[in-house]
Amino acid sequence: MSLSNVKPRIERFGEITEVITLPNLTEVQVNSFRAFLQADRAPDRREDTGLQSAFREVFPIDETEKGRSTGLVLDFLEYRLGDAPYTPEECREKDLTYQAPMYAKLQLIHKDSGLIKEDQVFLGDLPLMTEDGSFVINGADRVVISQIHRSPGVYFTSSYKGIKKMYTAAIIPMPKRGPWIELEFASGILEMKVNKRKFPVSMLLRVLGYDDASLRALFTEFEPDAELPEDKSAGMSADEALLRLFTVLRPGDPPKRDKAIQYLYGLLADPKRYDLGDPGRFKMNTKLGTSRQERTLLMFQDGKFSDAGLVDTIRYLMALQRGLETVGIGADADGVVNEVPVTEDDIDHLGNRRVRTVGELLADQLRVGMGRMARGVRERMLLGNPDAATPTKLVNNRPIVAAMREFFGRSQLSQFKDQTNPLSDLRHKRRISALGPGGLTRERAGFDVRDVHRTHYGRICPIETPEGANIGLISSLSSYAKVNDLGFIEAPYRRVSDSRVSDEVVYMTADIEDRYTIAQANSPLNADGTFADDRVLARRKGDPLLYAPSEVDFMDVSPKQIVSINTSLIPFLEHDDANRALMGSNMQSQAVPLVRADSPAVGTGVEERVVTDSGTSVITDVTGRVSYVDARVIQVTLTEDAPQAGMVKGNVRTFELVRFTRSNQGTNLDQHPIVEVGEEVSAGQVIADGPASDLGRLALGQNITIAIMPFDGFNFEDAICISEGLVRKDFYTSVHIEKDEIEARDTKLGPEKITRDIPGLSEAALRDLDEDGIVRVGAEVKPGDILVGKTSFKGESEPTPEERLLRSIFGEKAREVKDTSLRVQSGQGGIVVKTVRFRRGDEGVDLKPGVREMVRVYVAQKRQLQVGDKVANRHGNKGVVSKILQPEDMPYLEDGTPVDLVFNPLGVPSRMNLGQILETHLGEVARLTGQKFVTPVFDSATETAIKEMLEVAAAERLQRRKDEGFELDKREQEVLDRAGKLGVIGAPGSNYEKAQMELSRTGKSILYDGRTGEPISGPVVVGTMYVMKLYHMVEDKLHARSTGPYSLITQQPLGGKAQFGGQRFGEMEVWALEAYGAAHTLQEMLTIKSDDIDGRDAAYQSIVKGEEVSGSTIPESFKVLVKELHSLGLDVEVLDQGDKSVDIFEGMMPKR
Repeated sequence: MSLSNVKPRIERFGEITEVITLPNLTEVQVNSFRAFLQADRAPDRREDTGLQSAFREVFPIDETEKGRSTGLVLDFLEYRLGDAPYTPEECREKDLTYQAPMYAKLQLIHKDSGLIKEDQVFLGDLPLMTEDGSFVINGADRVVISQIHRSPGVYFTSSYKGIKKMYTAAIIPMPKRGPWIELEFASGILEMKVNKRKFPVSMLLRVLGYDDASLRALFTEFEPDAELPEDKSAGMSADEALLRLFTVLRPGDPPKRDKAIQYLYGLLADPKRYDLGDPGRFKMNTKLGTSRQERTLLMFQDGKFSDAGLVDTIRYLMALQRGLETVGIGADADGVVNEVPVTEDDIDHLGNRRVRTVGELLADQLRVGMGRMARGVRERMLLGNPDAATPTKLVNNRPIVAAMREFFGRSQLSQFKDQTNPLSDLRHKRRISALGPGGLTRERAGFDVRDVHRTHYGRICPIETPEGANIGLISSLSSYAKVNDLGFIEAPYRRVSDSRVSDEVVYMTADIEDRYTIAQANSPLNADGTFADDRVLARRKGDPLLYAPSEVDFMDVSPKQIVSINTSLIPFLEHDDANRALMGSNMQSQAVPLVRADSPAVGTGVEERVVTDSGTSVITDVTGRVSYVDARVIQVTLTEDAPQAGMVKGNVRTFELVRFTRSNQGTNLDQHPIVEVGEEVSAGQVIADGPASDLGRLALGQNITIAIMPFDGFNFEDAICISEGLVRKDFYTSVHIEKDEIEARDTKLGPEKITRDIPGLSEAALRDLDEDGIVRVGAEVKPGDILVGKTSFKGESEPTPEERLLRSIFGEKAREVKDTSLRVQSGQGGIVVKTVRFRRGDEGVDLKPGVREMVRVYVAQKRQLQVGDKVANRHGNKGVVSKILQPEDMPYLEDGTPVDLVFNPLGVPSRMNLGQILETHLGEVARLTGQKFVTPVFDSATETAIKEMLEVAAAERLQRRKDEGFELDKREQEVLDRAGKLGVIGAPGSNYEKAQMELSRTGKSILYDGRTGEPISGPVVVGTMYVMKLYHMVEDKLHARSTGPYSLITQQPLGGKAQFGGQRFGEMEVWALEAYGAAHTLQEMLTIKSDDIDGRDAAYQSIVKGEEVSGSTIPESFKVLVKELHSLGLDVEVLDQGDKSVDIFEGMMPKR
C-alpha cells in the first residue's frame, strides 16, 4: 500500500531520446496463443498454422491399410470454440481448469455411394490463456515457457580427423517430424546417414534418376579425379538402386518395389511424416540461395522420386570441402546460375536457433493426441459397420484430452507460475529454456551453448540467467526483442539513410543483422539527425570499429535494448560487474511485496511498464470520470465521446478488486484504489495498485538510509545490522497467506464428519469454531489450534457370537469416534482471512472419488523483519540480518538522523558492483530534496552531475547551520583532518568550511557512534539505498523436532522440515564424536535416538516416568544389513559372548 496518493516529483536524467516505447512485455505469450487459436477469424480465412494445421495434417482419415479398404473417408471442415463455463477467478476458487469446449465439423464420405454424413463432434476442452498470458490448471496458475532449439534447415560444420579438416552437412526437420540426415566423407566416399544407417549418397542419387554420366558430372566439377564408389552399382537403374537402398535401411524386410517406394516416401517425401516446416525451408533457401516452397526433402510424382534440395546440399558440401569461396546452385528461367558464398555455420548463432512459443508447443501436443485419435478412427472403420458409421461414433476424444492434460500437468515447459511479485510474474512469461522435450539436458550441454554469443545483442539478455546447473540454458528475452512468425528473435534498429538517422524502426533477425553496420544508441546526433562526429563507433558482425557516417546502415533504438526487463531495473548497471548484476536481476524476482510499498528514489524508468504489463494492478480500458470507489469496487462513468469497451453496462465500467488472495508462493495478492471519486481517468491508466506497486510504479523494497562501514564485527561476512526503527514502522512487514485443507471421506468404517462435536476437547479449544466446526474468519490461531473439526470412526475388532447376540437384543451401542481435526501446523499461525466449503453435488465442484466434502482455510500471517531474514539491494549485495539495534545505538548523522542499515565495506571493492555507491549518493540527494530520480541504464546520471547536486544540497545545509549558530567542534575538525590525510579531500588547513563542501562532493559524511556519541574516526559513505526483503525468510527455515515420523524400512528419523524430520547425524558427525571419545553419546545417537525401536520406546517411557534411561538394544539398520546379506546368499549369524547364536529377529518372524 502506498503511503500517500500524492505523486512525488520525478526528475529524469539521460540524453538519449527513444523513438519507440517498449512493446507489450507479455506479447510473446499472448500473440502466440492468439495465432494458435485464430478464434477471431472466419473458418474459411484461417491460415494453416496452430490448431488449423494440426487438424489439416491429421485429416482426411481413410482406411487402406494391409490391402483392406472400407470405402470411408473422414474429413475436417472447420473447428469452433464454445464459451468458457467459468471465469478464471471461479476456476481458481474451485480448483477447475479455465477452458472452453472445442468442436469440429466433420464429414464422413462413403466413396462408393458418394453419401456424405456431416456432424459436429466434441473433441474435449481446450485450456484458455488468461489476459495476462498464463493458464489456470486445476485451480493453479501456470505458465508455458518458450523453448529455444536448433532451427530446422541445413547446417555445415567441420571436425578434424587426424590433421585433416572434414566437413559434414546435417539436414534437420522440425522436432519429431522426421529423421536427421547427415552427409559426410568417409574414406573419400560421400556417405549419407539416416536413422543410424550409412550408405553411399550415389545410391540415393540413382533413385532420383541420376545415371553414371550425370553422377560423374556432379562430382568431377569439384573433384576432377573423382570416381564412383566400387559397390557394383555401375549402370544400376533407379528401381534397382531403390531396392538396394531399401535393404540397407530395412535389412530384415524382403525387398519389394511397392514396399520400398512406400518406405522412402514416408521417410523423406510424405509431408505428414517428414516436415522441414516454414522455418526449415526458409533457412535452406537462405543458405543455398534457392527459392523452393516444398517442406520435404524429396518429391514423389508419377511413380518417381525427384530432388527438393538434397543435390544442392551435396554441391555446397563439396565446394566447402574443396575450399571454394562460392558455388553455383540452380539456375533461373534465363539459365543464369546463382552464385552462393560458401561458409561454415555457427550453430550457436541466433540465426540458427529458433524459439518455440506456447502456440507451437500446444499444436505439437494436439498433433500427438489427434494422431492417436486417428488410429482409433481407422480401427473403428475397419471393425464396425460402414453403413451405421457416423463421425460422432467414429471419433473418441479421450486421446486429445489426455495429451493436453499430460502437457499442462507434466511437461518440463509447463511450470507453476512464479507469483512472488509482479516482476517475477512477468519474468516467468519472458523466460526462454533450452531444456525440455527435444531440447538439451543439463549434463549434455557444454560451455559453448551456455555462453553469451554476439548475436544475443538486443535479443537475449547476457546478464539474467540462473546461477546453478541451468546457467546459460535458461535465459530471458531482451527488453525490445520480439519473436517473429518463423520463431526467430528479432531486435529493433533505426534506419540510417544518407548519414541521417531516421525514426523508422526495422526489426531484424540475427542473420540479416550480420549484413549491416550498426551504430550504438549513444552516438551523438545533430538536430537534423546526422551524426555529430566524423567517425562513428559501430559494429559489423559484432566487431566494433570506427566508420565514416556514410558507411553506417542502422542505429540501436535504445541502450537498454541489450538487457532484459529485470536487468534494466538496476540503476547505474554499467558500473556493476556482470556476475553481481546477474544476482541483482535474479534477487529482484525474490523480493516479497511489503505492506508499505515505496517506489525507488533512484529508478530507471521501466518501473511503470512492469506494473502495467504484469497484470497484477487494475488498469482502466475506458476514458471517463470515477463515479464510485470502495475497497472492493471502482466504477468509471464514460465520457460521451469515449469508445465503448466490452464490459460496460450502460455507460458505467465496473472494476472488481482482488483482496487478500494467496499467490502460488504464499505472498499476498491485494489491490487497493489510488483514484478518488470525481477524478478524470484515461484508458491505460493504473487506477488500483496491486502487490509491490506504488502509484503505478514497481515498489519491491524500501528507500532507507544506509552507511557502508565496519560495525564491531556484526556485519562480518555479509551480515547486516539494521535499526529497530525499520521493524517498528513496519517498513519490511509483509503478509503471507497459507492454505490448509481437509477432506471428509467415505471409509470402510463409515463416513467421516466435519463437526464441532469432537470427543475429549474443552470448550476453550472449540471457542473459535462455528456450529459446523469450521473456524470463524478473523480468529487468531496458533500452532496446534483447530481449524476444522473432524471425527472418524475407530476400527473395531470382529464381535464374538455372544456380543452379536447381545447387540441384536439390546440394540447397537454408540460406536466410538476419534479426533482427526485439521490443526495449525508447527511454526505457522496468524489470522483466518477466508474459509471455503465444497460439498459433493455443488455446481462446478469436482471432488476426488470417495470424498464427501472438503473445507479450505486461508490463514494470513504478518511477518516483520527479524534476525536471519535475507535482504539485498539491486546490485547483488545480499546478506542476512545479524543484529537489530535500537535506533539510538545506530550511527547517526550530524542532524541526528540515525542510519537504518549498515553494510560491510569489504563487500564492495572485490565484487566490483560500484553502481550501489552511485545509487547511494543520488539517493542522498533524493532524501535531502524530497524528490525521486529516473536514471536509465547505460544513460545514467554522470558522476559530475551527482557531485554538483550533493554540493548544492550541502551548501543549503551549511547555510542553515550557520543561521542557527552551529559551529564545527574539535572532534569534527579531527575527522576532516583525517579525511585530508587519507586523500579523500585536500588538506583542510584552517578552512574547514571549504573542507566540508569538498567532503560533500565525495558523497561521504561525518557520522557519530550512537552508543558513545563520538564521531567515527573517518568519513563514511551515507545515503539512501533501495533495499529489498527476499523470499528466504528465517521463519520458513527454522525447524525443531522432538519425536516424529520414522522411515518404514530403516526406522530412522526422516529428514527435512517438510517431513517434520530431524538433522541427520551423518558419517562426519560420527567421526567427530569418535575423535572426541564420547562413546556413550555416540551410542545413544546411533541407537535410541535413531532406529533402535525397543530401546527408544523404553527410553521414552523412562523419561515420562522420571526414571534413569536404560541401555540400548539392536538397531533396525543392523537387521536390514543382515537381511541384505541373506539376500546375497551369505548366512550371517549374531553370536553372544558364549558363541551361542542370537535370534535378532525375535518377534518378527518364526525361529529357524
